Amino acid sequence: MSLEDRKAAARKAAFARRKTAFAVGDSQVAVQRLLALLAPHLGRPVAGYSPMRTEIDPLGAMADLGLSGKVGVPVIQGAGLPLVFHEWTLGGTMVDGPFGASVPAEGIPMVPEVVIVPLVAFDRKGNRLGYGGGFYDRTLEGLRARGAVYAVGYAWAAQEADDLPLEPTDQPLDAIVTEAETLLF
Repeated sequence: MSLEDRKAAARKAAFARRKTAFAVGDSQVAVQRLLALLAPHLGRPVAGYSPMRTEIDPLGAMADLGLSGKVGVPVIQGAGLPLVFHEWTLGGTMVDGPFGASVPAEGIPMVPEVVIVPLVAFDRKGNRLGYGGGFYDRTLEGLRARGAVYAVGYAWAAQEADDLPLEPTDQPLDAIVTEAETLLF
């Protein structure tokens, strides 16, 4: 089985687990865990994301983090390119962006030092499996080349996998937060 076939199978299984977790999960516990982890980073620019489909929702944490500093969301520039981030505020005007994610209408650029990363699957070593476009891998690589960035995976506990198919370009996470626990790497 090729690497791409293994990734496709891992994504399919993880999406099924995530769908079940979304139906019964309590994201408020995860929000509190995320805020506790990020407390030492208050005031630093943070990027979260607008949740799509069955992703765990970080917006409550982002609203709290926005009280002490800038918060942004990712914007896709195009295939093969890193993400850029635009400032986000709770209640701000959002428009549809690529792949169905909402993005701020104003488009004020920001550069995060902390990135809350959505994912499809993760392991206990700080690895993640994304959607397959490589956007976060390119983005984290570029941000890390400019300086320190703290990358936090945010997911349902059910998205954990034992064996992820990885590539050398996959960027590791510094922490993963779920409704069940916080993992530090």
